[in-house]
Amino acid sequence: MNFLRNKLKLKYYHLITLGFAGIILFGALLLMTPLASQSGQWTSFLDALFTSTSSVCVTGLVVHDTATYWSFFGQLVIIILIQIGGLGIVTVITSIALITGRKIGYFARSTLANSISISAVGGIVRLTHFIFKITFAVEGFFAILMSFKFIPDFGLVKGIWYSIFHSISAFCNAGFDLMGVREQYSSLMSYVSNPLINISIMLLIVIGGLSFSTWADIKENKLNFHRYHLQSKIILSMTAILIIFPAIYFFIVDFAGMPLGTRILASLFQSVTPRTAGFNTVDLTKMSESSILLQIILMLIGAAPGSTGGGMKVTTFFVMFKTSIAIFENSKRSEGFGRTIPENIVRNAATIFMLYIGLCIGSAMILSVLENIPILTAMYETASAIATVGLTLGITRDLCSISRIILIILMFAGRVGGLTLIYGMFPFKKLNLGKKIEENVAVG
Repeated sequence: MNFLRNKLKLKYYHLITLGFAGIILFGALLLMTPLASQSGQWTSFLDALFTSTSSVCVTGLVVHDTATYWSFFGQLVIIILIQIGGLGIVTVITSIALITGRKIGYFARSTLANSISISAVGGIVRLTHFIFKITFAVEGFFAILMSFKFIPDFGLVKGIWYSIFHSISAFCNAGFDLMGVREQYSSLMSYVSNPLINISIMLLIVIGGLSFSTWADIKENKLNFHRYHLQSKIILSMTAILIIFPAIYFFIVDFAGMPLGTRILASLFQSVTPRTAGFNTVDLTKMSESSILLQIILMLIGAAPGSTGGGMKVTTFFVMFKTSIAIFENSKRSEGFGRTIPENIVRNAATIFMLYIGLCIGSAMILSVLENIPILTAMYETASAIATVGLTLGITRDLCSISRIILIILMFAGRVGGLTLIYGMFPFKKLNLGKKIEENVAVG
């Protein structure tokens, strides 16, 4: 990292962007090879690049069914890319340096702190150890738990592999599945009534989407909620709200023909998965248009900053909501949980909000024209890509090359992060040469 900084004069946002781009390209080259496909044929570069991007960006959108198209080697490459993408490129690089006994300098610590969205550099190495411990402990526990269902269904060897694959994919909020052996592109629909698989996948998604700093806060302060950092309070409260109320809505509007227990599981699962996992246990195309729109909103809000999930982040949505409330109350400050939110955070939140909304709608308009599909269907696809979700209304595999390239760009932008992308594209700061004359502009 120090070499890259000194010789190439890279900032942390350059390193994060180039790191993700490098591992995506390397993964695509591996997935192109005949060894990666079950047919033993070469895979086109665009298809391999799409799959690698979706894996590293922990999205879950696919152009080929993961179980039936890719060989065991291909599936292994995909799940390794998912694990690297979920933990973060910088986290993995730092961990390798720690294992090999190399010294972690300030630049590396600062880059790692920015990559997992924490402000303090102190204790970052200790947090890295914690990240790996909680990751492998949670993935291992739920892999064992799901094996009690997958081994009877698929046999010992395949059942163990399926348990490991789905545990990593769910914790990293990726949404890749191997259920195509039953029906291609069916995700977890065959397990809609199974409590073990439903609850395991949902818990993995939520745990991975809460952010590692939040879990460190919980570890330190236990159940003393009032002692948590403001960010942890926002993440935990918003996560609960965004699971409970959409689940109630889905329960009322959709799934009326299901038994009560299955209907509850389906409603909860469909509330959890848009933020931002990409699994589904029901046929999404049969849900109401209002439910589709609600899922788009949930996708764009996403998970927590510094987590394995994507989206504009629950903290961004919270800041924008609290800022609106402050304006309604004619207050000059945005506040939450007894704290004032700094003005620069409000500005950043507004920028990220506009970036995600603009990219989602603008790309959807292009897809709608190119593919001759309804704008709501196109928005569902672009929201899924920019928020690195992976849910689809079944159009991904039929998209033309231009549309696929658009989704690749959206997935990459969504995983790298809004501010990181902006800083990488516009690195030059405008010099503050003095305050210009103010003039009122009518808004609203």
